[in-house]
Amino acid sequence: MKIIALSDTHRNYTALDTVLSRHADADMIIHLGDGEEELDTYLAKHPHRGPQIWHVAGNCDRMTLSPPRLVLDLPFGHRLLAVHGHNEQVKFSYSGLLIAARKEGADLVLFGHTHERLEHYEDGIWLFNPGSASCPRNSTVPTYGAVDITESGILTNIIPVSDRSL
Repeated sequence: MKIIALSDTHRNYTALDTVLSRHADADMIIHLGDGEEELDTYLAKHPHRGPQIWHVAGNCDRMTLSPPRLVLDLPFGHRLLAVHGHNEQVKFSYSGLLIAARKEGADLVLFGHTHERLEHYEDGIWLFNPGSASCPRNSTVPTYGAVDITESGILTNIIPVSDRSL
C-alpha cells in the first residue's frame, strides 16, 4: 500500500496540485492539515479522486468539518494515526504523539504543524512529518512524504515538491 502524506500547504494550490497530480496511483492521500481550502478546490476540479483523499483539521483550517484525527487500520496488521499535531503540542515534544499512538494501538503516526520534516522510530512507533509542501522551516525546499506499507514493514520517504529542487 502506498500512502502520500502532505501538510501545511497554506493556500498554495499549485503545490497541492503538483503533489497530487504526480501520484494518481497512490492508494491513499492524507493531508495533515492547514490546507483545507485548496484541498476543497482540488476536489471540486477532480471529484473522482475523492475516495482516496483523507484530511485532518489543522489549526488554520477555520470552520472545518474535518476531524482532528484519523485512526485507520492498514494492511499487514499496521495501524495509522493521523493528526495535525497542534493538539498534541508537537512543537515542544513528541510525547503527546507517542501517548496518542499507544492509546489507539497505532504503529505509524503522520503529523504536520511544525513545517519541519521528521522520520523517527521510537518504541515500535514510526513518527513521520512530511514537512511543509508550501513553506518549510528546516529545509530549503518544500517537501511531502511517501509511506509504503508492506509485509516486511513500513518505509518512509521525504520527497521534494519540485523536481528543480533535487
